[in-house]
Amino acid sequence: MSTLLTAQSLHVDTAFGPLFCDLTFTLKKGDRIGLIGDNGCGKSTLLKILDGSETPTSGTVSLASHCHLARVEQHLPSDILSLPLREAVLAQLPERERLSQQWQAESLLAEMGFTAEELSLSAQVLSGGQHTRLLLARALMRRPDLLLLDEPGNHLDLPTLLWLEQFLQRWSGSFVVVSHDPNLLDAVTNGTWILRDRRLHAFVLPCSAARQALADADVSDALRHKAEQKEIDRVTASAKRLANWGRVYDNEDLSRKAKQMEKQVSRLKAAQTDVTAGSQWSLTLQGDSVRADRLLEMNDLFVSPAAETPVLFSVPGARLKSGDRVAIVGRNGCGKSSLLRLLWQQFQSQQDNANVSLHPRVSLGYYDQTLQQLADNDSLFDALEPFAPQPDVRKMALIGAGFPWIRHQQQVKTLSGGERSRLLFVGLSLARFSLLMLDEPTNHLDMDGKEALAQTLQTFSGGVLLVSHDRQLISQSCNRFWFIERGVLSEWHDLEAINSRIRETAVTWPTATITAQASANPLPDDSDSLLEKLLLLEQQLANDLARKPKHQKPHLQAQWRQEIDALILRLE
Repeated sequence: MSTLLTAQSLHVDTAFGPLFCDLTFTLKKGDRIGLIGDNGCGKSTLLKILDGSETPTSGTVSLASHCHLARVEQHLPSDILSLPLREAVLAQLPERERLSQQWQAESLLAEMGFTAEELSLSAQVLSGGQHTRLLLARALMRRPDLLLLDEPGNHLDLPTLLWLEQFLQRWSGSFVVVSHDPNLLDAVTNGTWILRDRRLHAFVLPCSAARQALADADVSDALRHKAEQKEIDRVTASAKRLANWGRVYDNEDLSRKAKQMEKQVSRLKAAQTDVTAGSQWSLTLQGDSVRADRLLEMNDLFVSPAAETPVLFSVPGARLKSGDRVAIVGRNGCGKSSLLRLLWQQFQSQQDNANVSLHPRVSLGYYDQTLQQLADNDSLFDALEPFAPQPDVRKMALIGAGFPWIRHQQQVKTLSGGERSRLLFVGLSLARFSLLMLDEPTNHLDMDGKEALAQTLQTFSGGVLLVSHDRQLISQSCNRFWFIERGVLSEWHDLEAINSRIRETAVTWPTATITAQASANPLPDDSDSLLEKLLLLEQQLANDLARKPKHQKPHLQAQWRQEIDALILRLE
């Protein structure tokens, strides 16, 4: 397989110490890599270094001359928010090429599921799922051989997530995808990189198998480290004993042997097996149980995203008590987050509302998916004051969450998305809330954090309202389900029935069959162009079939045959 990219001895320093050290790896054609690791370990930074957006402290990245690379960011760049979708995609090209490539931009947007009427929309009005599809279209305008995707599954509802899975399965190029969704990674990758303890652990395995392999290696390393430490302790004790006898009996032989053994100890320590420091933070949430029939009750409530905007859905009647862990489920844009915002505003205003009733003794905690509850210019230490006024409590909580004392005066705005999420969870864990509202809490949580969240919610003694598209989190932690469909919230008792319902009513988008570099964008619909395309595909198929079997690409052959059949039908 041809090499696409090589990284040698990458090292990145920050104001608070090294982020990662001595990362060396090679990406080859056909590699489909999942990049995982704890929040703040440097995954997004590594992708930015690979595409040249950032420069490492030391080390080099070499891109093959024949390789075209594109990165799919986590968020839309601010300079394209006001642009129509077509212009947002064309912005990836030099200005002299944009006019001639308008058809390609429109074709890509259609491939991503956008209708002709939506092409004039500005990027800033799109939903989270549409953001991801627009970012993919922008990246594919460069006809890349290698895609770098930074958490593309964030904010996606179930149908859009399934679409993304299909897209990556059919993508004929190579990619590195950062994600905390093991289901997605298991379905689309053939290799896994785990960034941990400032080092990169590479496995030719999908995500779940790679995590298990690393866990097994950790157990072996810990046993080996323990045996090595036992030998170090034995030799150290012998050296001390000999050194003491040498002094007492004025025996140079014994003193010399003691020094030799001390050197042996140094060699043993230098060669001792490294063991992982492990995760420095365990997510736990403590709640207060209010003895009452209802913490929250809603009757004939109409939910809008903002004042004087159209109603998204209504709540004929719903109530929640301590011990209820309710998942609010529905497609993107149906109003789930709007309901949580409305309840939070009602709690803060303390005004009477005939449609919403909160128990007088309710203490309400809110995890906002935008993480705006934490002021950008606050230090980490000051940001926790609303949750815990006691300075010592905040100090110890930060240290326990993996933020050393030297970072306590660091500004919140300098944190990565994952670290900012962790800081908010630290605050929520310090205050004992009787009702907890969590809006997409797993968007920035690493896999260990997601598993810990599911476990801690199972034993949360207060009430929980959870908005999430994480199927595993909902199934493991929730005991009730509110489903928003056709403008009405209703209670369901079977999560799988809800997921099936969402799949049935999902809008079906064109199947993603875009290939690297060559690109499967449709040519203008005239017979000459169709014949030219047909001849090209038949030649590609014939060339591949002429290779030795081990060098052939069966998945591409199947794709080419499908396209050939489709072109023949159109020509007929």
